[in-house]
Order: sequence, then C-alpha cells, then structure tokens
Amino acid sequence: MLLVTTDQIEGKKLMPLGICKGSTVQSKHIGKDFMAGLRNIVGGEITAYAEMMDEARGIATRRMVEEAQRMGADAVVAMRYATSAIMQSAAEVMAYGTAVKFIQ
Repeated sequence: MLLVTTDQIEGKKLMPLGICKGSTVQSKHIGKDFMAGLRNIVGGEITAYAEMMDEARGIATRRMVEEAQRMGADAVVAMRYATSAIMQSAAEVMAYGTAVKFIQ
C-alpha cells in the first residue's frame, strides 16, 4: 500500500474511493507516568511518551491501511496524523487520508 501526503501521485490517474482512517488511544502505566513527571521537572525528552506516541502512530497507520485495503484501494493520498488528549496521560492518535484506486 502506497501512502503519500500529497494529493496526487505523479504518473498515476486516481479514482477516489473515500476517506479511510485508523485510530488508537494509548496511555502509560503509573510507574512510567511518575518517571515522566520527574523528567518534566528537570527537563529533557520524555522517552516513555515519545515511544508511546511512535507506537500509537504505527497502530493508527496499520488500521488505516487495513480499512483502505477493505475498500479495494491501491494507495492512500493526502495522508495525515491528528492527535488529541483524551485525559491526563492518555492520547488519541488518528491517521487518515483518501483511499484511491489506480486507473489506467
């Protein structure tokens, strides 16, 4: 499955199939959350959360691709990520775009 952030794919004529998306809500357990709080005091990257968000993007992307495949898509164009805080220490990551079929 080809994923691009552009609206077009050079050399391909596209037939839009519709919006496809995938999402997940992730959080860290209390121990990691406590350690992240300490890191927040002294500064620096909070690696536990960086890893959590990377994992969440991967899950959301996989779910989006699975939905696009069910639609019969060859690619997803205009692919984007969106995030939002659901509650303290929990975030939703959504991957979305337009599922398209290549036409000759």
